[in-house]
Amino acid sequence: MQMPSSLQNRFNNTVRNVPDFPKPGILFKDITPVLADPQLMSDIVEQLHKELLPLNIDAIVGVESRGFLFGALLAQKMHKPFIPVRKAGKLPFHTLSESYALEYGEATLEIHKDALEKNMRVLIHDDLLATGGTAAAAARLAKRLGAEVAGFSFLINLGFLPGQHNLEKEFGVTPHYLIKY
Repeated sequence: MQMPSSLQNRFNNTVRNVPDFPKPGILFKDITPVLADPQLMSDIVEQLHKELLPLNIDAIVGVESRGFLFGALLAQKMHKPFIPVRKAGKLPFHTLSESYALEYGEATLEIHKDALEKNMRVLIHDDLLATGGTAAAAARLAKRLGAEVAGFSFLINLGFLPGQHNLEKEFGVTPHYLIKY
């Protein structure tokens, strides 16, 4: 995605860099200050909507937890269902699980078995793309339910990490993102 420079500057000036979180050597991109700016949030949702509308999706799959924030707003704007993918043990009904490697550990995601219908075109949304492991796990869950992964969207792409390449290689879909660091 190519965000207008004025929106890109506002976003850049609002995201907070947190050194050595969650472990030494990591520079964490904190979007919580963005959440304190309702106009910036609205402008981001408008930009995402404009860029993602041509994908002709049927649902948005948001990844816990920061993927819920803009994923749900975008789903509302696009009049599409929002499907949460959560960490293991957090969903109350029958689930499918997918384990994956993180940049700094391992995790498992789950989705309700009845969350998607066969052949639904879904968008996988999260706040940040690093190695792509979390988004890939969510996409694999959607595919196991018979859905088609029509796209990926992120607020931030850490371009120095292989996430974009990994998702393109496994799913044949180029991720959309607002800003690349």
